Amino acid sequence: MAAGPGESPGVEDHVILLDDAGAPTGTAPRATVHTRDTPLHLGFSCYLSRPDGRVLLTRRALTKRTWPGVWTNSFCGHPRQGEPLGQAVLRHGRHELGLDVTTDGVPVLPSFRYRAVDAGGVVENEICPVLLASVDRDPVPNPDEVMDWRWVRPDEIASVVVLAPWAVSPWMVAQVPDLRAAGWV
Repeated sequence: MAAGPGESPGVEDHVILLDDAGAPTGTAPRATVHTRDTPLHLGFSCYLSRPDGRVLLTRRALTKRTWPGVWTNSFCGHPRQGEPLGQAVLRHGRHELGLDVTTDGVPVLPSFRYRAVDAGGVVENEICPVLLASVDRDPVPNPDEVMDWRWVRPDEIASVVVLAPWAVSPWMVAQVPDLRAAGWV
């Protein structure tokens, strides 16, 4: 078994597979799931803000298997079977950004779902709750995950999605209208 982000050796790095209604159907090794025929699985997206209201956007490392080099929300990940969503957010925040994030674990967009195909043909197919969290310091990114980062105003996120959707992740493009409707962006 391979260790996942922020985990000790011996901990299985897996995703939770879902049926079309969003009910768990089992697990699969994360390394084997993202293909040209990716099954529906559970993920999450998190947007971090700091006390002045600015939001952290990150640029995915060029070594990432999917969407390398694109700008996106603060970080994403996959919860493990039996792991509360808030704990998964904390685990990935530490692994990807070197940050202990504060969240209540309650998604602002609990049923967000998307399917996208990257330039290499790999499919992402997730039910992906979107969470907001807060931090009070700058990230110290893991270079295997993040190559660049910026604090931006929420209205700037909405603008980039409209003006340059090709430069950002497809999940962020799809999330921003729902986040605007929820009064966040």
